[in-house]
Amino acid sequence: MTPVTDLGADIDPARFRTVLGHFCTGVAVVTGHDGTAPVGFACQSFAALSLDPPLVLFCPAKTSRTWAVLAESGRFAVNVLAEDQQEVSAAFGARGVDKFASVDWTPAPSGSPLLTGALTWIDCALEAVHEAGDHYVVVGRVTALGDPSDDRPLLFHRGRYTVTEPVTDALAALMPWPRPDDWL
Repeated sequence: MTPVTDLGADIDPARFRTVLGHFCTGVAVVTGHDGTAPVGFACQSFAALSLDPPLVLFCPAKTSRTWAVLAESGRFAVNVLAEDQQEVSAAFGARGVDKFASVDWTPAPSGSPLLTGALTWIDCALEAVHEAGDHYVVVGRVTALGDPSDDRPLLFHRGRYTVTEPVTDALAALMPWPRPDDWL
């Protein structure tokens, strides 16, 4: 398939960001190790991709210096942040600071940092990288998984942090048969 190059040329970037900001995302920190020091960055563009084989994806900017380190190492971990980790997200979203100065961590099986207090973690080996505009689409093969927490996740919506609120499970009344814990 040949991509059409003129579509979207008249889309205003500020409006694009505003419209897509209405889609609520979880907040994660992608971490790795360059052999001498840990590296990491805050990431909202993370998703499960496949159960068989187990794959995830995230989308770093092409200008990310941290991504260059992770690409070289071929390993990374995704730390899913909890609702009380806004400061962790802010630290890992900043440039030019020691991002690990204010957080405790332990190494994943790959050596990538696992942040204390995260809801869970996913340890990965780099599977594929695809160019996509001003970002890359990075596919990771899951090699190990953390235990999930019952705490609430940190979310980002319309330019600010937010959290989930418990709601009644109206879906259960519509679907009386057993269903899995997720929709993957």
